[in-house]
Amino acid sequence: MTRLHAVPPATMHLVLMLVLTFTTGIVDAVGYLGLDRVFTGNMTGNVVVLGMALTGADDLPVVGPVLALLGFMGGAALGGRVLKRAGEPWSRVTGVLFGTVAVLCIGLAVVLLVVGEAPDPSVGLPVTTVLGLAMGLQAATARFIAVKDVTTVVVTSTITGLAADSLLGSGKAKASGGGSGRRLWAVVAILAGASVGAALLRWHTGAGLLLAGVLIALVTVVGHLHADGRRAAGEPVTA
Repeated sequence: MTRLHAVPPATMHLVLMLVLTFTTGIVDAVGYLGLDRVFTGNMTGNVVVLGMALTGADDLPVVGPVLALLGFMGGAALGGRVLKRAGEPWSRVTGVLFGTVAVLCIGLAVVLLVVGEAPDPSVGLPVTTVLGLAMGLQAATARFIAVKDVTTVVVTSTITGLAADSLLGSGKAKASGGGSGRRLWAVVAILAGASVGAALLRWHTGAGLLLAGVLIALVTVVGHLHADGRRAAGEPVTA
């Protein structure tokens, strides 16, 4: 436990946010491949799918992306409202919010495991809507913790920064002493998560959500123990 407390907050927060980024890849793979092509973490994907569907593109969903988008916005708004009372980046409030996301993911995984493969829209739509809410809640909480370049839900801006500040671009990453490694790991994390989520679909639609929920719960516990240990030792909790 002493070794856990000794990890600098900046390093610990980065690792935990990368794990959450990995879980987002899993959740989006489940939503898109297993639940009628609905993104529940990457809202850019939902907006693009919705735009194409509204112009008459064949076999693209409309209701699912709309509900997931509304759920995500609702979750993000709820997170922002609750975090108004939070002080330090990692506190009881952030722990409760991440814990709520874990419970929602595990609960939805159980629902899918019970109803079986390829759930009909009466089950799939509520699941993707609540998943959108959970991912919005997670994104708002991760935004409050504010690990640079790691939002846990999108990597477009991360890839832009990685390329623009590289040696082929402005070279700012090298000049400022870092940034590229963190951005690269964020991209790798969501890529690996999507791959794992797609692979788990071969077993069951709910398997990926179950793994994501367990990992988010682990992040919640580790973050709580790390912060409490540093407080008890009189050490700073913030980066």
